[in-house]
Amino acid sequence: MTDTHTGPFIAAIDQGTTSSRCIVFDRDGRTVAVDQKEHAQILPRPGWVEHDAAEIWRNVQEVVAGAMVKAGAGHDDILAIGITNQRETTLLWDRRTGRPVHNAVVWQDTRTDATCRDLGGDLGQDRFRRETGLPLAAYFAGPKIAWLLDNVPGLRDRAEAGDLLFGTMDSWVVWNLTGGPRGGVHVTDVTNASRTLLMDLESLQWNEAIAAEMRVPLNVLPEIRSSAEVYGHVTGGPLGDLLAGVPVASALGDQQAALFGQTCFAVGEAKSTYGTGTFMLMNTGEAPIHSESGLLTTVGYRIGEADPVYALEGSIAVTGSLVQWMRDQMGLIRNAAEIETLARTVDDNGGAYFVPAFSGLFAPYWRSDARGVIAGLTRYVTKAHIARAVLEATAWQTREITDAMTKDSGVALTALKVDGGMTANELLMQFLADVLDAPVVRPVVAETTCLGAAYAAGLAVGFWNGTDDLRANWRKDAEWTPDMDPGLRDREYRNWRKAVERTLGWQNE
Repeated sequence: MTDTHTGPFIAAIDQGTTSSRCIVFDRDGRTVAVDQKEHAQILPRPGWVEHDAAEIWRNVQEVVAGAMVKAGAGHDDILAIGITNQRETTLLWDRRTGRPVHNAVVWQDTRTDATCRDLGGDLGQDRFRRETGLPLAAYFAGPKIAWLLDNVPGLRDRAEAGDLLFGTMDSWVVWNLTGGPRGGVHVTDVTNASRTLLMDLESLQWNEAIAAEMRVPLNVLPEIRSSAEVYGHVTGGPLGDLLAGVPVASALGDQQAALFGQTCFAVGEAKSTYGTGTFMLMNTGEAPIHSESGLLTTVGYRIGEADPVYALEGSIAVTGSLVQWMRDQMGLIRNAAEIETLARTVDDNGGAYFVPAFSGLFAPYWRSDARGVIAGLTRYVTKAHIARAVLEATAWQTREITDAMTKDSGVALTALKVDGGMTANELLMQFLADVLDAPVVRPVVAETTCLGAAYAAGLAVGFWNGTDDLRANWRKDAEWTPDMDPGLRDREYRNWRKAVERTLGWQNE
């Protein structure tokens, strides 16, 4: 791969939920080399998910070295390193030894449900929403810190004494890259800080009153910085030999990094990442919009000293995992790609609608009492109709989030940029354009998360001059335009909403 690319390059580390990888990019935003390594998923009991952060740091060092070898790149070829990460995953470590004091508590972990209910009190899940843009939910990092301090013997005393540091995985990687116990920089960026339930959306600083309510000592928290600036330089350890002095110059939570990598720099531009679940973010400009429609308000990115750019976020729990369910639990397809082939054998859904509320509904409903339903069944319906209903479910759920975003922001969606594994399904992409009544566009570089981190780091060191350079790099791979009768669209949407109503209140706690 090395003969067609010459440096300089930017390296991006993507510390994800199941694996860590490093991608080396050239000035055109093209992938030069990739290296990737999975880490263990630790499941101590139902609803608990943990990671070994020491294993993750070892893997990060391996994939950075591996990607450099594959790229044929030396020390002088790498101008900066950017970082993107699984959001909300919570780690405490000893500032003197650099050792984690407990496994990292992963974003999917639900052990803090009761903590969040207690914190909500009479005001419920919206208690801190005005300040933080988030509902009180087990998903976010602040309650996870509190849980660790309250439940792991000795940790609260060590935290009060100033011996412990907290970070999401961006902080852990930056601290280790820049020297660890020997002078490592303890920072996080605004996008990751905005997922803790502890950052004030307006001031972009830790909210001391909320931290006190959660009993999180301020001295464990990292300094909040922009998403694109030089935090420090690589020093010490195996990577120090390889990359000593290279600037560590960006950090962005994974979904915000994808927004940036998709170059959604204008108000109303949105991206949707279709993986196990789906995350859709819309750029809402330089003022936070407080959602009245069940969306999260989050920081989209902040470049150096520029004003922060905010986003509305909608998350869908089950999209790609519904196709896996059809394959693994139902045995109706042999592989994921087969769902499209099967669905194409019929012209419509035969009157069947599938709402995959397997563990409740996320945005815009936030209903944990919902459970999945297939509605509208008659003897006419075949497994091909069900396959089609499965794909349509992803599109209708996207439509509901899009409607909520339009309602909150007053900005209509002009086009949706998509990425993630499900975008290979052309039938789904066409149906998505039809139900959104807007073009759906897939870029050439599918690794938009890593690309976003690389772009932010490159801006910080002057590798790219500004967002216009990045827009010029963005290249379209495919586009789908709406081709559905408006009357049909409205009727189908009504039927979908009717099916959603049937899922609600199934589970009585």
